Amino acid sequence: MESSLAETRRGKIARMLKVTDMSPSEISSAIGEKVSYVVDDLVHISRSRKYGFMMVLPARCLKCGYVFKPEIKVPKRCPRCKSTWISEPRFKLV
Repeated sequence: MESSLAETRRGKIARMLKVTDMSPSEISSAIGEKVSYVVDDLVHISRSRKYGFMMVLPARCLKCGYVFKPEIKVPKRCPRCKSTWISEPRFKLV
C-alpha cells in the first residue's frame, strides 16, 4: 500500500524536480513552505545520493546579463550593476 500522506517534504520536492525544473519560489508555492526551508531542503537533496543528481541552472541578472555561480542559494543583487532584478536559479533532478 502506497502512503502519499507519509511522504516527507524533501520527498515531495524531489518528486517534483524529477518531472520538471523549478525555482525555489515555485517549489515554495507548490508545497506551501517558506523559501528558506526549500533552499535548505535543496542543499540536502543535492548531497543525498538517493534522490539522484541535481542539475543547477544558475541565477542571472535580468538587467546586465551577469550569470551567477551555479549554487543553491537565491542571490539578492547583482555584483556588477547592483540591480535586484535577478532570475532565480532553477533545479532539476536527473
